[in-house]
Amino acid sequence: MTTTKRHENRVVLVTGAAGGIGSAIAHRYAMEGARVGVVDRDPERGRALAEELGEQGAHACFAQADVSSYDQCLRACETIQAELGAVDTLVNNAGISPKHEGRAHGVHEMDPAEWNHVVGVNLNSAFNMARVLTPGMRDRQFGRIVSMSSVAGKAYLDLVAAHYAATKAALIGFTRHLAGELGPYGITVNALAPGRIDTPLLRTVAPEANEAVVQVTPLRRLGTPEEVAQTCAWLTSPEAEFVTGQVVDVAGGWLMT
Repeated sequence: MTTTKRHENRVVLVTGAAGGIGSAIAHRYAMEGARVGVVDRDPERGRALAEELGEQGAHACFAQADVSSYDQCLRACETIQAELGAVDTLVNNAGISPKHEGRAHGVHEMDPAEWNHVVGVNLNSAFNMARVLTPGMRDRQFGRIVSMSSVAGKAYLDLVAAHYAATKAALIGFTRHLAGELGPYGITVNALAPGRIDTPLLRTVAPEANEAVVQVTPLRRLGTPEEVAQTCAWLTSPEAEFVTGQVVDVAGGWLMT
């Protein structure tokens, strides 16, 4: 299959890039001609991904960061921009959803430290990266930002906890505000809301839980990381340059709102 080089000469930064969806996104942009900045807290997996992209002919660079830290985000962006050039496309993909023996804690039993950790990784990271990178995008009068929300940010989902749902809902508000704030500078800002996506992490869940979701999903299957990546790449491509402030479900019709 021939892939159109829609992102040739673009510099794309992907947070949480070493995970299932993040890796698929990084690969998709590399296939479409972009230089890819890989940001992840896991140095072994992050470097391996950057090396793999390089072996496939892409120009890629890894920077380790805990994206809940503004200072670490700043250093990661400096590393990547020194190697690849100015970042014009930001994908806020990093996210966590803690479980305890396969179960999400209710608010009454949740450790406040866990709440703060999830808010830091899932929500504060998007602010941190936008704070670092949007001044340059404004100066250049061009930029593309996509943040990874979830169907759980729009509807009740008992598979996740309140901190995850709250941060994913907040990312939708953050996306819409940024879209309005940055639109006059030629910057589009959108969000994706994946449903049940077949990642290695998902396979640690009891099969009957995933099958229950499949049965209430109109397309009657799980999604793939590649399908999320394709939608992400479209949102930042020339074909979508008049699309901003939107939340695009990639969920097979599950939890339509």
